[in-house]
Amino acid sequence: MTMSQTQTQTQPHFLLLTFPAQGHINPSFQFAKRLIGLGVKVTMATTVSAYNKITKAGRIPEFFKFAVFSDGFDDGNYEPTVTTTYMTQLMTRGTQSLKETILSNAENGTPVTCLVYTLLPWAAKVAREFNLPSALLWIQPASVLRVYYYFFNGYDKLIWDNWSDRSWSIELPGLPLLKSRDLPSFCHPSNTSSFAIPLFKEQFEILDREDNPTIFVNSFDELEEEALKEIDGKLKLVGVGPLIPSAFLDGKDPSDKSFGGDLFEACKGYVEWMDTKPEGSIVYISFGSIIMLSKKQKEEMARGLLKCGRPFLWVIRDKDGEKTEDEENDESCMKELEQLGMIVPWCSQLEVLSHPSLGCFVTHCGWNSTLESIACGVPVVAFPHWTDQSTNAKLLEDVWGTGTRVNANEDGVVEGEEIKRCIEMVMGGDEGMRKKAKNWKGVAKEVMKEGGSSYMNLKAFVDGKFNYEQTGHDLE
Repeated sequence: MTMSQTQTQTQPHFLLLTFPAQGHINPSFQFAKRLIGLGVKVTMATTVSAYNKITKAGRIPEFFKFAVFSDGFDDGNYEPTVTTTYMTQLMTRGTQSLKETILSNAENGTPVTCLVYTLLPWAAKVAREFNLPSALLWIQPASVLRVYYYFFNGYDKLIWDNWSDRSWSIELPGLPLLKSRDLPSFCHPSNTSSFAIPLFKEQFEILDREDNPTIFVNSFDELEEEALKEIDGKLKLVGVGPLIPSAFLDGKDPSDKSFGGDLFEACKGYVEWMDTKPEGSIVYISFGSIIMLSKKQKEEMARGLLKCGRPFLWVIRDKDGEKTEDEENDESCMKELEQLGMIVPWCSQLEVLSHPSLGCFVTHCGWNSTLESIACGVPVVAFPHWTDQSTNAKLLEDVWGTGTRVNANEDGVVEGEEIKRCIEMVMGGDEGMRKKAKNWKGVAKEVMKEGGSSYMNLKAFVDGKFNYEQTGHDLE
């Protein structure tokens, strides 16, 4: 199928398709804002369920245009155990919607000139069908992309054969020496997320069939200098991050204080509570929008916080807004913690990380949280669980020097004493760690300013790919 464009369009029009999860939506929204700031017309495409949650939780940026489609789960209720089924349905319905959106925009005189997507390989197939340029928006670090690339290009058996050997390590081009515990969990031979490896494999196969494919990476040249270099003359990586609201980064738009895509509603009162605490005194604990700690791990976390005796802000999400009997018991066990800290179901993470009273971030090391800690200059206790988080923890601890990683016991539980040890190291025992965190904060701010590496990388792509008159639109 081809598409003829009968009307001339001087302004480029990007259709940005995002997977309906918080970790994809946040950088996608911020990427859209950056494009709009360069004079690009942007249409956001995501599912009905995600759109409804975003609308309920907060304010969607008024300059966003949406193309919303159904994934068959418009109420947002689907179990992780049927992820493969969900991904198949998302592909079927999303492909049809994407085609309709491209055709309708062409008919309306605003043809799509580039399709950008987050790890939804079928989107690239649709783009090829319409002879549209496309690009992948990679929401993990370039280092993890490299791991996957080499995994699918001859290193899978080597990794699988040596995974159980704790002393084994591997050096892949452009990456530091990695032990098996530093590799993404999806590379593990016993990985139970059956959808993951086929999805990544398909993505790299599609990129391999394209001529000079471009991958936008939510990272920046100074942070991942080697990892962002072109891979084997095939994949061009373009650092465009950190994709974080302007008010917390370059400061060009002080009103840009949120991503605008929260799937959860933040509670109230935590900022006022933080205001009452001394500078650099609070420990912030959050494991993102997906991970749910086991009952045992919650108990150990509580024990570690009590041993530290420092004020803390701990995000503990309710499952679907309802508490089970076990969760009620968990809360009753934690009542003594209430005198020391504050437990909330959700909060604005950037607001917390940029608060002067914050001293430490205990994080699952999701890439968004990792970048936010860097942009806000906050040292971390790295507490990885799955997917890219172990690699991110390795980078934080051994490459960038802004954190320390916890060690779990034989049962996979991080004990309270270990949690205390790591918090104390970050909060008071390692001034070099705090200094490095502060230095990276300064670099992160510079790269997104006009003339900074990430700003120029994105501008060069837009200017080079599309012949149009720069409009210089601001986001206000």
